[in-house]
Amino acid sequence: MSQPNATDSRLLTEAVTRLRRSLRASIRTDYPWETLPMAQVELLQVLAEHSPARVGDLATRQRLAVSTVSGLIGQMINAGLVARAVDPADRRASVVTLTEQGGEQLAAWTRAHERRLESALGSLDEPDRAAVRAALPALFRVAEFLEDRGSA
Repeated sequence: MSQPNATDSRLLTEAVTRLRRSLRASIRTDYPWETLPMAQVELLQVLAEHSPARVGDLATRQRLAVSTVSGLIGQMINAGLVARAVDPADRRASVVTLTEQGGEQLAAWTRAHERRLESALGSLDEPDRAAVRAALPALFRVAEFLEDRGSA
């Protein structure tokens, strides 16, 4: 197997950055009601998979400072997206859970992004769509590698 070169890494970085920026901009244009900052969306995504969770665990998982996550959680509580409760495993600690409203907001956000990507993928010819489909497993493996390295 050949080794990746710096150009591969640079191009992948550029593609991911542009895709993320384009998605963020297009969602605000097409769905002006969508005002959730990405940091809050990412916390909602984690809570959808791992709820309830302690703020410290969320901070570790997102690789953010506890104070940053605590501030975001405070904003999200005020918006009704998450709730804080006593940790049943340790009554001295608290946990955060996704509320019904938070789940609905996350589902709407996800659907809006999927529609945007469906439209973008639909603009490609079949060979390009096939190339994107073929690349997905490798992209997931790259993400897993990076996640594993971050937790090591």
